[in-house]
Amino acid sequence: MNLIKIEVLGTGCKKCQQLEANAKEAIAALNLEAEVLHMTDPIEIAKRGVLSTPALAINGKIVSKGKLITSAEIESLLSV
Repeated sequence: MNLIKIEVLGTGCKKCQQLEANAKEAIAALNLEAEVLHMTDPIEIAKRGVLSTPALAINGKIVSKGKLITSAEIESLLSV
């Protein structure tokens, strides 16, 4: 299985930090190998088409933006 790349896009606010924690929790629950990155540069975030944060990308595809999703929701996105 390939390494999954998960990106949290946000400026580092509490919701962004919680989204990163939720992503790590989902990865652990599914026993997956994944790299979790946190992108904080607003220009890079905007280049990705994200205008409201926090946002989550899995393998380069934006799967959520503008809301804090739970670890269970992230698990379902990773299980697809």
